[in-house]
Amino acid sequence: MSLTYAHRVHAALRVGGACVLLALAGCSNNGNDTTPATTSASSAPSTSNTGAAHIAIKNFTFSPANLQVSPGTKVIVENQDSVTHTVTATGDKAFDTSDIDAGETATFIAPSTSGSYPYICTIHPTMKATLTVS
Repeated sequence: MSLTYAHRVHAALRVGGACVLLALAGCSNNGNDTTPATTSASSAPSTSNTGAAHIAIKNFTFSPANLQVSPGTKVIVENQDSVTHTVTATGDKAFDTSDIDAGETATFIAPSTSGSYPYICTIHPTMKATLTVS
Protein backbone atom coordinates (compact mmCIF):
# COMPACT_ATOMS: atom_id res chain seq x y z
CA MET A 1 0.00 0.00 0.00
CA SER A 2 1.41 3.35 -1.05
CA LEU A 3 0.65 6.48 0.98
CA THR A 4 -0.15 9.73 -0.75
CA TYR A 5 1.92 12.82 -0.04
CA ALA A 6 -0.84 14.23 2.20
CA HIS A 7 -0.98 10.99 4.22
CA ARG A 8 2.81 10.98 4.66
CA VAL A 9 2.74 14.60 5.86
CA HIS A 10 -0.05 13.88 8.35
CA ALA A 11 1.77 10.78 9.61
CA ALA A 12 4.97 12.79 10.05
CA LEU A 13 3.09 15.49 11.95
CA ARG A 14 1.50 12.90 14.26
CA VAL A 15 4.88 11.29 14.97
CA GLY A 16 6.47 14.70 15.54
CA GLY A 17 3.63 15.72 17.87
CA ALA A 18 4.06 12.51 19.84
CA CYS A 19 7.80 13.19 20.17
CA VAL A 20 7.11 16.69 21.48
CA LEU A 21 4.63 15.34 24.04
CA LEU A 22 7.11 12.70 25.19
CA ALA A 23 9.85 15.31 25.51
CA LEU A 24 7.57 17.57 27.57
CA ALA A 25 6.52 14.67 29.76
CA GLY A 26 10.18 13.88 30.39
CA CYS A 27 10.72 17.46 31.58
CA SER A 28 7.82 17.25 34.03
CA ASN A 29 8.51 16.54 37.68
CA ASN A 30 4.86 15.78 38.53
CA GLY A 31 5.01 18.40 41.26
CA ASN A 32 7.42 16.29 43.34
CA ASP A 33 10.39 18.64 43.16
CA THR A 34 10.65 20.85 46.22
CA THR A 35 13.82 22.59 45.04
CA PRO A 36 13.22 26.30 44.52
CA ALA A 37 13.70 27.64 41.02
CA THR A 38 16.91 29.50 40.35
CA THR A 39 17.48 32.45 38.12
CA SER A 40 19.93 32.37 35.26
CA ALA A 41 23.55 32.77 36.20
CA SER A 42 25.12 36.17 36.01
CA SER A 43 28.44 36.77 34.35
CA ALA A 44 29.20 39.53 36.84
CA PRO A 45 30.74 38.60 40.18
CA SER A 46 27.74 39.77 42.13
CA THR A 47 25.23 38.10 44.39
CA SER A 48 21.46 38.01 44.09
CA ASN A 49 18.96 39.43 46.58
CA THR A 50 19.05 36.11 48.44
CA GLY A 51 22.76 36.47 49.12
CA ALA A 52 23.71 33.57 46.86
CA ALA A 53 26.52 33.86 44.35
CA HIS A 54 26.27 32.31 40.89
CA ILE A 55 28.67 30.48 38.61
CA ALA A 56 27.62 29.61 35.07
CA ILE A 57 29.26 26.85 33.07
CA LYS A 58 28.95 27.52 29.37
CA ASN A 59 31.14 26.60 26.39
CA PHE A 60 33.51 24.71 28.73
CA THR A 61 34.18 27.91 30.70
CA PHE A 62 33.37 29.03 34.26
CA SER A 63 31.80 32.47 34.43
CA PRO A 64 32.88 34.53 36.18
CA ALA A 65 36.42 33.17 36.09
CA ASN A 66 37.17 34.99 39.36
CA LEU A 67 34.33 35.15 41.87
CA GLN A 68 34.66 36.99 45.19
CA VAL A 69 32.32 36.01 48.04
CA SER A 70 32.04 36.31 51.80
CA PRO A 71 32.80 33.30 54.01
CA GLY A 72 29.88 30.85 54.13
CA THR A 73 28.13 32.25 51.03
CA LYS A 74 25.85 29.85 49.18
CA VAL A 75 27.14 29.41 45.62
CA ILE A 76 24.75 28.19 42.92
CA VAL A 77 26.35 26.56 39.88
CA GLU A 78 24.34 26.29 36.67
CA ASN A 79 25.59 23.95 33.95
CA GLN A 80 24.47 25.52 30.67
CA ASP A 81 26.57 23.09 28.60
CA SER A 82 25.36 19.89 26.97
CA VAL A 83 27.79 17.69 28.96
CA THR A 84 28.44 16.93 32.64
CA HIS A 85 30.88 19.10 34.62
CA THR A 86 32.07 19.55 38.23
CA VAL A 87 33.23 22.48 40.35
CA THR A 88 36.01 21.03 42.50
CA ALA A 89 38.51 23.00 44.57
CA THR A 90 42.11 21.96 43.97
CA GLY A 91 44.53 21.38 46.81
CA ASP A 92 42.61 20.73 50.03
CA LYS A 93 39.30 20.12 48.16
CA ALA A 94 37.46 22.78 50.20
CA PHE A 95 34.37 22.25 48.01
CA ASP A 96 33.16 19.83 45.36
CA THR A 97 29.81 19.77 43.60
CA SER A 98 30.24 16.23 42.23
CA ASP A 99 28.79 15.73 38.75
CA ILE A 100 26.43 18.42 37.46
CA ASP A 101 24.54 17.06 34.48
CA ALA A 102 23.76 19.22 31.45
CA GLY A 103 21.07 21.78 32.23
CA GLU A 104 21.20 21.09 35.97
CA THR A 105 22.26 23.17 38.97
CA ALA A 106 24.22 22.38 42.12
CA THR A 107 25.08 24.36 45.22
CA PHE A 108 27.92 24.51 47.69
CA ILE A 109 28.85 26.71 50.62
CA ALA A 110 31.98 28.84 50.30
CA PRO A 111 34.70 28.01 52.83
CA SER A 112 34.61 29.89 56.14
CA THR A 113 38.32 30.71 55.90
CA SER A 114 39.39 33.69 53.79
CA GLY A 115 41.68 32.92 50.89
CA SER A 116 41.96 32.12 47.24
CA TYR A 117 40.49 28.77 46.16
CA PRO A 118 41.37 27.67 42.63
CA TYR A 119 38.95 25.13 41.19
CA ILE A 120 38.59 22.94 38.11
CA CYS A 121 36.18 20.62 36.40
CA THR A 122 37.55 17.17 37.25
CA ILE A 123 36.09 15.80 34.01
CA HIS A 124 37.68 18.58 31.90
CA PRO A 125 40.73 19.74 33.92
CA THR A 126 41.60 22.50 31.46
CA MET A 127 38.54 24.36 32.81
CA LYS A 128 39.89 26.56 35.62
CA ALA A 129 38.67 29.44 37.76
CA THR A 130 39.12 30.91 41.24
CA LEU A 131 36.82 31.54 44.20
CA THR A 132 38.14 34.26 46.50
CA VAL A 133 36.71 34.31 50.01
CA SER A 134 37.17 37.56 51.93
